[in-house]
Amino acid sequence: MKKQSLLLIGLFFMIFQCIIAQGSPDYTGGLKVKLNEDGSKYFRIISWAQFWAQHNSDRPSDANGNEQSELNFSIRRARVLMYAQINKDFLILTHFGLNSLNADNMSPVGTGDNSQLFFHDVWAQYSLSDNHAIGGGLHYWNGISRLNNQSTLNMMTLDNQRQAWATIGLSDQFARHIGVYVKGKFKKLQYRIAVNDAVTNNLQTSAVPVNDGAAIYSGRRLLGSKDAGKTYAGYLDYHFLDEESNFLPYKVGTYLGGKKVFNIGAGFFLHPNGSVVADGNGELSGEDVSIFAIDAFYDAPLGEGGAAITAYLLSQFNNYGEDFTLGSTYETGSLIHAHLGYVFASESKTKFQPYVQFDNRQIDAIDNQATSFGIGANAYFSGHNSKLTLEYFNTKYGDNDATGTVTLQAMIYL
Repeated sequence: MKKQSLLLIGLFFMIFQCIIAQGSPDYTGGLKVKLNEDGSKYFRIISWAQFWAQHNSDRPSDANGNEQSELNFSIRRARVLMYAQINKDFLILTHFGLNSLNADNMSPVGTGDNSQLFFHDVWAQYSLSDNHAIGGGLHYWNGISRLNNQSTLNMMTLDNQRQAWATIGLSDQFARHIGVYVKGKFKKLQYRIAVNDAVTNNLQTSAVPVNDGAAIYSGRRLLGSKDAGKTYAGYLDYHFLDEESNFLPYKVGTYLGGKKVFNIGAGFFLHPNGSVVADGNGELSGEDVSIFAIDAFYDAPLGEGGAAITAYLLSQFNNYGEDFTLGSTYETGSLIHAHLGYVFASESKTKFQPYVQFDNRQIDAIDNQATSFGIGANAYFSGHNSKLTLEYFNTKYGDNDATGTVTLQAMIYL
């Protein structure tokens, strides 16, 4: 374990030195094509990829009892996003790609049962005024928290806090719902509110409630779309310092000192009859799913030379139904998450940012908690357009032994 972990650490610094030596061009990202002289009609294309080398000494044996490799490779994300405006009032966005492609879910010719490429977003929007808009489709205008609206282009930590993406695969398709939304701002208060359809076939599509047992998240499938088909979500945040853009739904993870931002936000997600329980006679009834959160985000330069700080705090309260759990990812209970990063001052365009993160989850079903701790560092060669991330992440769930993972990520964003 130590040898392979040291290999990843050594590889991180070797690549770091090589890229410093080769340099990296300044690049703002994306290809923007003007369709008229003043640029009011255009389309823009963005592409990014994240490659992971990951060491985990606690991987369980496979179904045949064979031991599994401790060092594994994967494509964490490979995406293409395009949006276009034919005039200032209309916007259309399309976003497709794949996630977590590895040797276990690849197929011989790329057409197996495991979906690879799929649409993440397909939505259209109409501007009601300069500050307000309405839209619909498969969209990412989510509620709950900043992290539930996180962009995967500019995260500070290796990946997003998983429980903050609180409805993935339960009521939506990979954090996206089909529905309608309104978004906008009143001076420094920004908002997004959505009414959506819940998915029928979710992660518990084959689950059946046990008499007097825990809830399962299958309301639409078992109770019908009339009683359990709609979800409601919203998020509001007040911008005390610099205002962030809400042109697109994706929240920035760290500005590396490019802005001075301090926001406080609050959000919700409601799914009436989203979960189902069975009484002692096997009769089914619905339980409302409700998730609420408050959070705060601070990102600012510190003095001269490019030093900067990023800090985030989230408190989230999850009610998926009586004693609900699904794996070690979703639970009725509460979550506190915090992360802190610091960019060292540098005269070079290459920036180095160590960070720490911490999670504490209170879980009703096991009357216990889960804790996580992560420490890592980003090396930015051209901002988020070219970076390396090395992270150690340790999780302890209930009475289970703690597990630790070391991950090296290389990311390119064009």
